[in-house]
Parts: sequence; C-alpha cells; structure tokens
Amino acid sequence: MSTTFDPSTAPAKDMAAARALGQRRRLVDRLVRYACVFATVIGLLFLASILFTLVVRGFSALDLTTLTHEFEPTTYGDDTLPRGGLLHAILGSLIQTGIGTAIGTPIGLLVGTYLAEYARGSKLGEAVRFVSDVLLSAPSILIGLFIYQLVVLPMGGFSGLAGALALAIIVIPVVVRTTEDMLSLIPNTLREAVVALGAPKWKMVILVCWRAALSGIVTGILLAFARITGETAPLLLTSFGNNVVSNNLFRSMASLPVAIYQQANSGFPDLIDIAWAGALLVTLGVLSVNIIARVLLRKRK
Repeated sequence: MSTTFDPSTAPAKDMAAARALGQRRRLVDRLVRYACVFATVIGLLFLASILFTLVVRGFSALDLTTLTHEFEPTTYGDDTLPRGGLLHAILGSLIQTGIGTAIGTPIGLLVGTYLAEYARGSKLGEAVRFVSDVLLSAPSILIGLFIYQLVVLPMGGFSGLAGALALAIIVIPVVVRTTEDMLSLIPNTLREAVVALGAPKWKMVILVCWRAALSGIVTGILLAFARITGETAPLLLTSFGNNVVSNNLFRSMASLPVAIYQQANSGFPDLIDIAWAGALLVTLGVLSVNIIARVLLRKRK
C-alpha cells in the first residue's frame, strides 16, 4: 500500500528545519555565485588592462620601418634617423616555428593515431600516453636545456636548427593529444563498416578516420603553432638570436620573443617601444591562429 507525503501532517519542528535548510542552501548558492562573478570580473579587468596597454604602446611604435628594417644599433636615441626594426626577428620566428611545426606535426599525428587505433588498452599505449602527458606539462626551459645538451654543445654553437628542434618537441604532445581525442570521437561502427568491405586497417585509418577528424586535427596543429609562437626560454638556450636577417639554420637566428626580451631590457626608450611593437605582433599572430582554430573546431562540431 503506497502512501504520499502530506506537508500538512508533518510536525511543525520538521517543517521549520526544512525551511531553514532551504534558506541556508539558497544563501550559500547566492554567495558562491557572487564570488564567481566577482572573480571573473577581476580577471577580465586585469586582462583588459594588459591588452589596452599592449595596444596603446604597441600601435604607437608599429610602423613600416619596424616591419621592413632589421636592427640598427646606431639609431639609439636619435629620432632623426630611421629606427631599427623587427624584420630579422619576424623572419627568424617564421622560419623556426614553421620548421618546428613541420617536424613535430607528423610525429604527433602518427603517435596519436597509434594510441587511438592500435594501442587501446595496452600497457605500451598507457606508457606512451603517460610520457606524452608529462611532456605536455613540462616547462619549456627544460626542453631548451635538453636540446642545448643534445644539439648546441655538439655543434659548437647556437643555431636556428636547434631552436626549431626545441619547438618541435613542444608541438608533439599537443598534436598527440588532439589527434587521439579526435579519432576517439569517430564511431566504431564506421570502422567496422570499412573493414567489412575488405579494406585493410591502414587504409581505413588514412582514408576514413583521418578524413573524418581532419578539421579537429588541423585545429590541434594550429593550437600547437600558436603555443610555440610565443616561446622564449627554449630559444634563448638554442638559437639565442642575432641582430641581422639570416636564413642559415646552422648559425644563431633571431626570433620575436627573444628580440622582445632583449630590447625590453636594453634601457633605451626607442628599443623598448620596438619591444612593445613586437609584443603586439606576437599577440595578434597568436590571436589570429586561435580564431582560425576555433572556427575550424566549431565547423567540426
């Protein structure tokens, strides 16, 4: 025999306790909500102040000379002469990040495919995934030290190649994680249908799984590229930087993050202004890449 609860028959003491409990829960919920909103506003204010300062200081120093001239140390404090620019750093960053992405992307793609398609539930797969996760969260300066010992010292000096290799190591775990996650979203029924038609597994992976997860994988590659664009610590220990345009991978090579670091610490007002312009360029580049990645991911969803 089923019975229903009738509030009118409940003791007054229990009803008062229930009302007090409900009021306390609503009060706690309101307090937590207000605290979250307050923390969000504080964070947005800090972010807005940083972006505002960067835009004001960066745009005031960003001109055609900055984009088309390399570093000119004879222009210290002399407004009548052309100021030094960031052409050498822009080209160096594009070369090193491009080569680093080109090296790290195929490795990360193949490792992520192995984890998603061939190593499910295996101990080797778990070990590889663990190492990838550790590498994903490792400080970039440790990667720079690793390449310094492995490449810079045997070669007898800093080089753009060493910088590209350090950036490639940073790219690999990002692409591994994104590739594995995107391939894991593909239904197993699709794989079974392709195999049932007589296609070998490698062809199923390349022609079906990679194609289905293409936009997500490209998004991961773009996010990895955006991450290494602003890396400074590993480049200080590998490519080090110089003040002239150079495309020699076996010599020290300039980059925007290193140029920003060096010129911001120079003490000369004109070079500090150029450092602000470089910081704005890096921010705009990372923002553009992230917007493209978000658009591709939204299209995938």
